[in-house]
Amino acid sequence: MKIDDVRNTAFAMPLTSPAYPRGPYRFFNREYLVITYRTDREALERVVPEPLEVRDDLVKYEFIRMPDSTGFGDYCESGQAIPVYFNGNPGQYTHAMYLNDGPPIYGGRELWGFPKKFANPSLAVERDALVGVLDYGSVRVARGVMGYKHSALDSADILRALKLPNYLLKIIPHVDGSPRILELVDYRLEDITVKSAYTGPASLELNTHALAPVAALPIREIVSATHILADLTLGLGRVVYDYLA
Repeated sequence: MKIDDVRNTAFAMPLTSPAYPRGPYRFFNREYLVITYRTDREALERVVPEPLEVRDDLVKYEFIRMPDSTGFGDYCESGQAIPVYFNGNPGQYTHAMYLNDGPPIYGGRELWGFPKKFANPSLAVERDALVGVLDYGSVRVARGVMGYKHSALDSADILRALKLPNYLLKIIPHVDGSPRILELVDYRLEDITVKSAYTGPASLELNTHALAPVAALPIREIVSATHILADLTLGLGRVVYDYLA
């Protein structure tokens, strides 16, 4: 392959058989269980990178079922998002994500900088409860439960929340192990159709794990729970801060 051919065709590894197709990516019937809880503000300040600022003492623990997505297929993920400010504007910082599918792990880390690791999350209805689970190997790391569709929520409020900026710390190392890319990335969800949104009583358990330390942001109080079904596009990102500049 000629040098110009490499320049014109390469967009992901491996060169001749990329692990994922070109984006952006559309998700159909994307299902969320989001349990918001209070934690220790000091713990949040230890993990949220400047120039982001911690907004309060809240964490959003998410279980997300993605049964139909372009390029990535059918998979689940689970993790934590933290409400933050950037330049005085509200958004949320994606702190941890655990997935059970290869292409969205590779694409997420390479394109946007999602902090994705391989694990085994799930989200399913069990009779009258919506149950999200995260297992890392044989260890149960997290379990969230919400009463199934107890009270409807205003779809307009959910849409506004989904449209907020999301922030990631993209880290790509150099061949000598030093950081080659170290950037704060802003990405947005686009073309959103909220199909349903409900709330109900909820519980959340987080267990300690050396390689999945979600319990390092301990639960002090459950604030709310939301069950959302939506179609949306995961938009490509933009760099808002370069740590190496």
